Amino acid sequence: MLRLSALYRYPLKSGKGESLLHARLDTLGLVGDRRWMVVDEATGRFLTQRADPVMSQLSALWNARGGLTLSAQGFAPLEVAVPAPDQHLRGVTVWRDTLRVPDAGDEAAQWLSRFMGKPVRLVHMPQERARTTESGYGHDDDKVAFADGYPLLLIGQASLDDVSDKVGRSMEMLRFRPNLVIEGSEAFAEDGWKRIRIGEVEFRVVKSCSRCILTTIDPQTGERDAQREPLATLMNYRKQPDGVMFGQNLVNDGEGVLEVGMPVTILE
Repeated sequence: MLRLSALYRYPLKSGKGESLLHARLDTLGLVGDRRWMVVDEATGRFLTQRADPVMSQLSALWNARGGLTLSAQGFAPLEVAVPAPDQHLRGVTVWRDTLRVPDAGDEAAQWLSRFMGKPVRLVHMPQERARTTESGYGHDDDKVAFADGYPLLLIGQASLDDVSDKVGRSMEMLRFRPNLVIEGSEAFAEDGWKRIRIGEVEFRVVKSCSRCILTTIDPQTGERDAQREPLATLMNYRKQPDGVMFGQNLVNDGEGVLEVGMPVTILE
């Protein structure tokens, strides 16, 4: 039987992930997932572990008010409130998308600038300012917060096990930053799924996920793997014209609650 074996949320884009036992879904995926983002102060361009691996050591926990608690070794924790959705707007860029979203204020910016070692700002994504997903995949009105392209990412546990076997050592699931982990399927079975149901919520499987250098960063230490694993191994057998594929991007059709252990049904 297929079941949901793990849930992860990433309140801050490219910050540490949270392991959850249950989570609510809204129109942008998991409530609290990647609703916050660090940007370059001068350009507004988004920052991630790809160029700033120190972000892997940045804890940003979501709270029930939608705010954020920032913490890191050697830094006093900072509580950040949700800014008003229509005030202190800042122009930002996420890949090809440009938009205006509320800035979280000077205190958060100063804290993060000290941590990052350069001038940055913290911004928030209100639901009403969400981006649309990539054209040509899913529905024209599908929305996403600050995730790279889609609200949710699914990975089969057997798929990670297969990669670990080929690498020759255990690879952490958090290297791939999924939201949903499915147990009980064969390796890469998720490549063939089109629609699934978990609990009472249905999901569309819209696009395979192309992987990058971020997967080579140890989520515990922030260090890059000297052998460029697991990306080097994935390139040997998961490379396609659009990139090295691992995991599936999802869009949830409707809101609801997910809990670890829920059965998963393949609808198509």
